[in-house]
Amino acid sequence: MSPGIYCAEALQNDVFKTLSQVAQKLDLECYVIGGYVRDYLLKRSGSKDIDIVAVGDGIALAQALAAALPGCSEVSVFKNYGTAMLQYQDMTLEFVGARKESYAQHSRNPKVSPGSLSDDQNRRDFTINALALSLDPNNWGALLDPFKGMEHLSDQKLITPLDPQITFSDDPLRMMRAIRFATQLGFTIDEKAWQSIKDQASRIKIIAPERIVDEINKILATPKPSIGLALMYEAGLLDMILPELTALLGVEEIEGQKHKDNFWHTLEVVDNISLTTDKLWLRWAALLHDIGKAPTKRFDPKIGWTFHGHEFLGGKMVHKLFKRLHMPLNEKVKYVQKLVAMSSRPIIIAEDFVTDSAVRRLVFDASDDLEDLMTLCEADITTKNAKKQKRYLQNFATVRQKIVEVEQRDHLRNFQPPIDGAEIMKTFGIGPSPFIGQIKESIKEAILEGEIPNEKEAAHALMIKKGISLGLTPIHITL
Repeated sequence: MSPGIYCAEALQNDVFKTLSQVAQKLDLECYVIGGYVRDYLLKRSGSKDIDIVAVGDGIALAQALAAALPGCSEVSVFKNYGTAMLQYQDMTLEFVGARKESYAQHSRNPKVSPGSLSDDQNRRDFTINALALSLDPNNWGALLDPFKGMEHLSDQKLITPLDPQITFSDDPLRMMRAIRFATQLGFTIDEKAWQSIKDQASRIKIIAPERIVDEINKILATPKPSIGLALMYEAGLLDMILPELTALLGVEEIEGQKHKDNFWHTLEVVDNISLTTDKLWLRWAALLHDIGKAPTKRFDPKIGWTFHGHEFLGGKMVHKLFKRLHMPLNEKVKYVQKLVAMSSRPIIIAEDFVTDSAVRRLVFDASDDLEDLMTLCEADITTKNAKKQKRYLQNFATVRQKIVEVEQRDHLRNFQPPIDGAEIMKTFGIGPSPFIGQIKESIKEAILEGEIPNEKEAAHALMIKKGISLGLTPIHITL
């Protein structure tokens, strides 16, 4: 226990008093431990994840608390891990019985045996996460700090309670957690711990991809994700987890012509976009927007370095990457693929004369994701040349204004053709056939090219004209 340090203010929520009363009835010692305590001491408000350690049966404690709290969720029990979780109001409470752990070399699933609070603090990843607050009414809010966690909070250091070689070997995910905490909190990883991470980086391979991605997501959610991504690279972790990114490293020079280092450029883009959006999957799109450049890089003596088709290939690579890391293969991967595949479209338009036709096609193809695509492209401006940066931003402002004008006039977002297949079949007295697709495509192209307005009457007239050109005879014409 830290002499004289009490944090009763951290335990003002009634849930802690109820928990203490329930624990007394079960004759259990219990403590709040980990991130909630750490964040309270750092004055980081809003922590709603509360870890409870009981010296005894943590699952029984969770079930007894749920019964005592009106409106509490059912208890989720994870018998393999000896843990339980419940939701109450806006809080998530996770319970575990104090325990000792031992690990086999090639598995992160520990052998568990009951232990004391001290045993449980020994198994924690960092000293700042081993801090605990007593829920004993006779010692209410007393801080238990066996590893100088308070001192390390003050020094902004991430230090392991035990030898870091043991800590990271036992559970290699802790290497990712170290980097995530360093990024979130602005802390420095202790030199001995940092060397151990570099020494044992390859052990990350035994960790389930979902758990690794969860840590990456938390890094990407920080104000400056490049801190964590750079640490992952320096530790040797990034090359094993996201080799598509590390393949972008380096600058080649041929005949005096160089290309930019697309890896460090990517990290700048992620930081840029993090200034303007909290959308996790948009930040993923920024992270992956250039992954197609490594396999498409070529040198042409006449024009220098090229990356032809990198957006299209990058979009395909996104799906493979998501599948490998067990990430969601649903609308989220489609969204990231779409933004990666379209990531150069607004840039090309901005560099050329902005035609209505080009803007129409951009609005049509991007649809509801247009604003996110523009945000990504603006974040992609990483030039340090002030004049170039100003010109690029002015060009994008011009594109944005054109988008507003085209949207107001042509209504192309979530475009629905003014003429559908049923009307085409009725007009020409035909059944399903390739003619329907050809006529609809002609109408769509005419609208996008500005040849006709996005209106029923003009589309109907073009349908008749196109049908006749295909050898069809209109038999039922209505407007």
